[in-house]
Amino acid sequence: MRALEISNLTVSYKAHPVVHHLTAQFPLGQSCAIVGPNGAGKSTLLKAIMGLVPYSEGVITRSETLRVSYLSQISHIRRDLPLTLFELVSAGALNQVGLFRRLSSDIHQRVFAALEFVGLENFGERSIDSLSGGQFQKALFARIVVEGADLILLDEPFNAMDARTTQELCYLIQRWEAEGKTVIAVLHDLHLARQYFSNTLLLAREKIAFGASREVLTEENLLKAESVSLGWESDSWCEA
Repeated sequence: MRALEISNLTVSYKAHPVVHHLTAQFPLGQSCAIVGPNGAGKSTLLKAIMGLVPYSEGVITRSETLRVSYLSQISHIRRDLPLTLFELVSAGALNQVGLFRRLSSDIHQRVFAALEFVGLENFGERSIDSLSGGQFQKALFARIVVEGADLILLDEPFNAMDARTTQELCYLIQRWEAEGKTVIAVLHDLHLARQYFSNTLLLAREKIAFGASREVLTEENLLKAESVSLGWESDSWCEA
């Protein structure tokens, strides 16, 4: 089964394709890294899937029964807000209980379980402005747990994270996959894609390769991606 299917997708900016005629099927319950050179359209693809940017051509299909969570590259949550970690994570349940209703005991248990899932079970009463960058990112992962998403989209989730935190977050993604969730993440580190993600989509505005990570991330494919990316940049320069 497929969690997400993309057919002939083109996303353009000022008449220049950022994602070009992309077709890909993402298997249900598997993890997938999206990698490629700078300007390859990786983050744009996630935004198109979420409906945050328009696309000029193609079809994006996903099951209506799948709950979707999206963690953007830059968090828009102000760290100086007077919120505890528990309150931040419990916000993942707002779409289920509403803004002004009290949280049920069931929701409380889900939040505690989510904090335990990410290793922050003893930090619930800490203010979010006292958290390190890694702890805050784990809190955002915990909020996804509370949301109960089946399809999880992560845009550069390890950006500015130290090696230990990155590894811990990768372990969480592997646990999600083991639970049958579909995780799609934009990455820059090819080693992480090889080691922790079942599949990889290699982009250079267009699809270079898609499949099992170790089969996709070959020297030949990576060189092709760089070559295609340079070709796109050259064409854009000439047209400009």
